[in-house]
Amino acid sequence: MNCMAFRWADDILVVDAGLMFPEAELLGVDIVVPDITYLLQNREKVRGIILTHGHEDHIGGLPWILSELNVPVYATEFTLAYVEEKLDEHGLLEDAELNEMVAGERFQLGPFTIHPLAVTHSLVDCVALAIHTPIGVVIHTGDFKVDPTPTDNKLFDLHGFAEYGKNGVLALLQDSTNVERRGYTPSERAVRGKFEEVFAQAERRLFISCFSSSIHRIKLATELAAEYGRKVCIIGRSMNTSTDIAQDLDYINLPDSATIHPGELKNYPADRVCVMISGTQGEPMSGLSRAAVDNHRHAKIEKGDTVVLSSRIIPGNEKAIYRMVDHLFRREAHVIYDDGSSPPIHVSGHASQEELRLIINLVKPKYFIPVHGEYRQLKLHAELAASMTGSVGKVLLIESGDVLEIDEHGARKGGTVPVGRICIDSGSRTDVVEDIIIRDRRHISEDGIVLPIVAINKHTGEIEATPEIVTRGFAAGEDNFSAGAKKVVAQTLDQSSDEEKRDYGVIKEKIRQDLKRYISKQTARRPLIMPVILEI
Repeated sequence: MNCMAFRWADDILVVDAGLMFPEAELLGVDIVVPDITYLLQNREKVRGIILTHGHEDHIGGLPWILSELNVPVYATEFTLAYVEEKLDEHGLLEDAELNEMVAGERFQLGPFTIHPLAVTHSLVDCVALAIHTPIGVVIHTGDFKVDPTPTDNKLFDLHGFAEYGKNGVLALLQDSTNVERRGYTPSERAVRGKFEEVFAQAERRLFISCFSSSIHRIKLATELAAEYGRKVCIIGRSMNTSTDIAQDLDYINLPDSATIHPGELKNYPADRVCVMISGTQGEPMSGLSRAAVDNHRHAKIEKGDTVVLSSRIIPGNEKAIYRMVDHLFRREAHVIYDDGSSPPIHVSGHASQEELRLIINLVKPKYFIPVHGEYRQLKLHAELAASMTGSVGKVLLIESGDVLEIDEHGARKGGTVPVGRICIDSGSRTDVVEDIIIRDRRHISEDGIVLPIVAINKHTGEIEATPEIVTRGFAAGEDNFSAGAKKVVAQTLDQSSDEEKRDYGVIKEKIRQDLKRYISKQTARRPLIMPVILEI
């Protein structure tokens, strides 16, 4: 979840504070944030959190972390704008200490001197961090690609990396996300050709969906909309928020005269509107997903409209995305998505193999540590670096929770610290879901639930009626299951003393155990059994 601690003696700084979205088995979980037990155990030593850029997987855990550990946060101007919006939403902004850092300008944090280095990525205002420690410089690249022609003309600071390489770098921690991809990642400008082609050929409404943080892509779409005489309509909360921030910070120039409210869409000819709409990953309640099934108040997709999905498919979202695309085809829209054609409709924001080699060659670190990736990517990245004899001293492969110790004698793994995930429940975004709750949800989803209901006279302790069996999500497989289950519960009650019947805790457990044995024998299933006692 992109949260790393750097420690020297009694001082700790944290780089990034991300989240991840839940896997399918985490039923009812909204987001997953890092377990910060180690930081809480050392709370008096934590000097601050430094953010490399504003993507959710690098800042999304901040509200949770700051609610437990309110320390200063350092980030660039654009990233801070995202952070302010997020903290305000959670009621934490007033108490937060937010500090702006500028690429190229150093600042001190405890024994560390931090030097942000400008890098290019799929978001604006991103930095790598050169962290000066008492025993040498550690460079953390953050997420990056080497884009020689960025759309905002803010160049990757290759000179800064090279200077550090000349002076000596203790360790390089490098983004592994795209290590499986050969060659170079195309520049953001590479999508312009496809976008121009789409605008030139679209005969009716044009719907463009991209990640709301893809400021470069939003800027390109709005510029082409003006060039082709189309009004821009922005639909989706995240899309509106990002566009507003980008306008405030002069990354996008979108005058009021160029935009229309969603409610005005019906008042304009179909060939005179461009709708920027959220929902590239098929999120069920997103604007595009609702429009795809004709369930959006304003966004109506009709025959002949063009829909552009300018984003990558995040692993795990394939089914939702292609289900949405199917609905769009049913509306007889022209759907354009990333199919590997050239020119591309989407380019990655992460460095491919040759860019990774370029930075390693410039920095020439004594120690190399791959970060940001699944284990296979970390392993491949380690092998790539190890093959570069003369540019890398020693390659170290570590996973979440591992401690890497570096001192004057060298670098080594030095044990582990507590790590893990904290699951936050849907709706509130603040309630922690314990593992036992997720286990129960999974249990119910797989084997269902059985409710044996027993009515007991609260004065005499006598059973008032034949026990009832209610099932949900449980396929018994036999017609006589219910009758047999009732008989088992009745026998349990008959064999229990009056004292046991009056102790509801005891009688519930006896019913549960006997019914569990019966169901397991009859069906080989293990539903959740919850006896219910009704006092009459």
